[in-house]
Formats: sequence, structure tokens, C-alpha cells
Amino acid sequence: MSTFKALLVNQEDGKFSASIQQISRDALPAGEVLVRVAYSSLNYKDGLAVTGKPGVIRKFPMVPGVDFAGVVEESSAAEFKLGDEVIVTGCGTAETMWGGYAQLARLDHQFMVPLPQGMTLVQAMGIGTAGFTAMQSVMELERHGLQPGGREVLVTGAAGGVGSVAIAILAKLGYKAVGSSGRPDLHDYLKGLGASEILDRAAVAAPSKRPLDSERWAAAIDSVGGDTLAGVLRSVATGGSVAACGLAGGPTLNTSVFPFILRGVNLLGIDSVRVPNARRREIWTRIATDLPFDLLGEMIQVAALEEVFDLGEKILAGQVRGRVVIDVNR
Repeated sequence: MSTFKALLVNQEDGKFSASIQQISRDALPAGEVLVRVAYSSLNYKDGLAVTGKPGVIRKFPMVPGVDFAGVVEESSAAEFKLGDEVIVTGCGTAETMWGGYAQLARLDHQFMVPLPQGMTLVQAMGIGTAGFTAMQSVMELERHGLQPGGREVLVTGAAGGVGSVAIAILAKLGYKAVGSSGRPDLHDYLKGLGASEILDRAAVAAPSKRPLDSERWAAAIDSVGGDTLAGVLRSVATGGSVAACGLAGGPTLNTSVFPFILRGVNLLGIDSVRVPNARRREIWTRIATDLPFDLLGEMIQVAALEEVFDLGEKILAGQVRGRVVIDVNR
């Protein structure tokens, strides 16, 4: 095809614009591998990008879509050949490189991984950056000593993409996963994923007059930040760890040093963008092994590219459950 459908955003004289249009194939950026995109997904960053919020897009014009999965159409890289199914997740896409909200995408091979055997392209985007981050967080907690059979593991923002996948993985691995959520209507959904208990997010984020609360958590995966992360740190047990991977509740952390110097708590930063390709493949291998795919379908809804604008507003407002897969060809 000489043109392809894409969601293109631009900013001129400080004015943001975004629309779905036909773009010339010649407009694609340079890269070693051309992919015919089948699906993308919706992440918090995508919500920021398509609604014109600052903090994601660093150059214009830009095709948003942090993630995509599709089939190789052209390749000058030995690692991939025509017909290979590939995945790209948050490696600078939608920031400095064109992303997946388009029927075609072109990137260098080091940003791509092969689709794991037995996984479909829809499932790959049902996982996407959110699921990748969840598995990355679990692996980092394991590296710092987390093992099944001990205290509970808390997952904040449990009904979101990271939280949903994290609970399902933790439960399958034998951990007692407790979810924190501000949406009572989704408690049954979270228990269906394997959560042993659901806490109200307001209780987790509530201020305390004490620098430390009673020890409860062996570890935590926090995608919220702000007061929630501060509350979590006060209750992590001695030697425990918190994987911090999001800021839906704000970037500011008001806490004390007491969890770190009196309980030896580890605060682990999870960066899912600057991950070497070999490590990306390791994480996807673990996902293919440790994510219960029978539950993945419960997390996923599929939407057309035209629905992204409305869904972007909803994910920023915390109104999206689980994962949204974007069918760019619908």
C-alpha cells in the first residue's frame, strides 16, 4: 500500500492536534524492520499522549502507541525475516520514535522480540507494557529474595493493567497477593484473578502520625506512587522490597528514612523502557511460562483505533479495567 492509516499528533505554535489520517508510506522513519501492525494497546502513557498532556511525546509529529505486535514485512536485519511475528513494548516508542497506532511501523531490530511460541498477537498486546512491567517487577522482587510461602505481597492500582497482570502472576506462583483498589465494583474481578483480599486504596494511602506501621508485607508492586507508596513503605516487613513502577497517584514521595534504615526495606525502581534486548526476551519467556493465559482473557477488551481518544481520557481518570487491546485495522 502506498498509504496507511495512522493516528498522528502534532504541535505547532503551542497548539496540540491529533487525528486519524492516511499517511504516505514514504513518511515512515528509517529503521531496519518494517512491521505490518495487527494490534497495539492502551497504557497510561498513551492516555497522556493522545489527550495532549505533557510528559511523553518529545518530538513532533508523532504516532503514539507505546506497544505493537505484528508481522515483519521487510527486514535488513539478520535477526528477523519476512513473516516473523514480533512484539515491541515501550522502548521510546510514542516518545522519540513512532509507535503502534498505525497499520505500519518501522524500527531497528534491537527494539523487537519474537512472539513467544503459543502466544497470539492479541494476547501479546493484552500483556503489553503493563504486563511486561508487572513481570519485570516480580523478577526484580525475586532477585531481592522474595519467595512464596511467606508474608503477603501487596499490589496497588490492582484493577489497572499492571496490577491485574501482577496479581494473576503472583497467585499462579504461589504468593498471597493482596490488591489495593478504589473500585468496589471490581472486587470480584480481582478475586477471580487470584487476589486473596482487597483493600481500599484510601486506607493504604491514609496519612499516619508514625514513621513506621505494623509489619505486614513481604513485598509490594506499586504503580500508583505518591501517598500510596509512602503508606506501603511504612508497612513493609524487615528485609522486604517494593517495586515502584508508576505514578498514577502523583510523582511526589513524602516519606522518612525509617523503613530503609530500621527495617532494611529496598525501594526498587522499575524502568521498562531502557531494557536491553536480551533481558526483554528473558522477561517475555517468563511471561509465557508464568502468566495464566486462561485469566488473560478476563482482563482484555478489544477496541478500534477510533476509540483511543475516549479511552485515553478514561485511563487517566482511572476508569479502565485491566487491559485494552487496540485493533489498528478496525
